[in-house]
Amino acid sequence: MSHANEYPELAELVGQVPMVLAQDAAGLEALRIALIGRKQGRLTDLFKTLPQKPAEERRAYGAALNEAKVALEQAFERREGELRGAQSTAAKADDLTMPGRRRWVGADHPVTKVIEEICQIFKGLGFAVAVGPEAEDEWLNFFALNFPKDHPALDAHDTMYLPGESEGGRMLLRTHTSPVQIRTMQAGPPPYRVVIPGMVYRNDPFDASHAPAFAQIEGLAVDEGIGLVDLKATLTHFVQQFFSKTTKVRFRPSYFPFTEPSGELDVECQVCRGSGCPACKNTGWMEILGCGMVHPNVLTNAGVDAERYSGWAFGMGPGRVAMNRYGLPDIRYLYGGDMRLLRRFAGGAA
Repeated sequence: MSHANEYPELAELVGQVPMVLAQDAAGLEALRIALIGRKQGRLTDLFKTLPQKPAEERRAYGAALNEAKVALEQAFERREGELRGAQSTAAKADDLTMPGRRRWVGADHPVTKVIEEICQIFKGLGFAVAVGPEAEDEWLNFFALNFPKDHPALDAHDTMYLPGESEGGRMLLRTHTSPVQIRTMQAGPPPYRVVIPGMVYRNDPFDASHAPAFAQIEGLAVDEGIGLVDLKATLTHFVQQFFSKTTKVRFRPSYFPFTEPSGELDVECQVCRGSGCPACKNTGWMEILGCGMVHPNVLTNAGVDAERYSGWAFGMGPGRVAMNRYGLPDIRYLYGGDMRLLRRFAGGAA
């Protein structure tokens, strides 16, 4: 280090090499940043003074700076290796009779990933995320949404009722996230643009296409002048953002008590790309959501002027969407707790 020793400031830095004998990784890193850190290290500051040196001194001074840098970097690398070796030796000394346990690394559930992606797409369109309680009363879950009192969905073999009642009728585990639509509209005047993710509960068997508890996500847009073309354009944009820009979509007429007109949205089967397979029942299409224009009775029940405002809504099961994306034939793969499949599709490790 003859060149570095010619300059007092460099000789001082090189003289600190013995200090690299830090006792732990944190102390070593703090010392490294202080001496050779890219933004605030003392050696870095000296490099910044190089252009200010007289032309005849720059070459020698630059060589001295580089020698000091190499010496310090080698010292830090050597000490890092020593600390790693000491740590490995200490770990092996803990228990020599048993193999170490592999650490399980968690990951997002495939359905959670789908929900987050859907929310991000709609946030880009100006939608906010709204949530609500999972225990609701009959008025919020059914009657405010234009369900007649004799609708089959109110039967105990479809809905999980809870003990007790409120002003809105019997308490129950919500069968959809639609009560949050009513709560959103009751909270203040239009416009509204929200997506509503959450768990819902139905008295269904646990089979290939049904689950008694599953995730759902809905959307609601209410404002002056909203029409069916806005609904179709928004949902087509969502599908092409979520799947691909070439994914085909089709809308079919349907019926729901809370929308009029009502429809269902199908996307080109992502397993067979429209050619027909068991996953899509050889139709080439998979239904992913129901939608429609918000029924005027629903707006009125929520305190919104149905003569002035209109809106649209949709509802989908992100579990079904995840099945379509990953080509899964059975929803129990997602909700059945098989960690092998979850690790495969969510990116986790054992």
